[in-house]
Amino acid sequence: MDMTRYRPGRGVANLSDEFSRFFSSSPLLDAVRDFSTVETSQWTPAVDIREEKDKFVVEADIPGVKPEDIEVTMENGVLSIRGERTSERDTDEGGVRRRERAYGVFYRRFALPDSADPESVRARGDQGVLRIEIGKRETAVSRRIPVEQ
Repeated sequence: MDMTRYRPGRGVANLSDEFSRFFSSSPLLDAVRDFSTVETSQWTPAVDIREEKDKFVVEADIPGVKPEDIEVTMENGVLSIRGERTSERDTDEGGVRRRERAYGVFYRRFALPDSADPESVRARGDQGVLRIEIGKRETAVSRRIPVEQ
């Protein structure tokens, strides 16, 4: 029997999100808004995103997920991370047990700026952290322009 975490108040949170989305819709806000969770996800890994001088770095906490169970794609400026963490089937052997770690499918999506180069995406996993590096296009890397006298 699979266990599912009960989340009271989840419906109210969804309604609040819908109201916020309705009253704050604009093309500019839509470009930076994070639509990274999808209703088909059974859990959501924590993600850090930062911009460095020559690249963007995305780090996702996904302990217990095998690299072959992770799919990273980039299409039309949207980075998608999809995967699944499976649990071992265990039986009740008369004792109390507690399960707090989430299992199942996860799916995150992030809109990246036009300066992200889809040809330079690299992903690697290390100690439960997925690290994705997306290089910037040459035209996007800033350079100092000397001022002549």
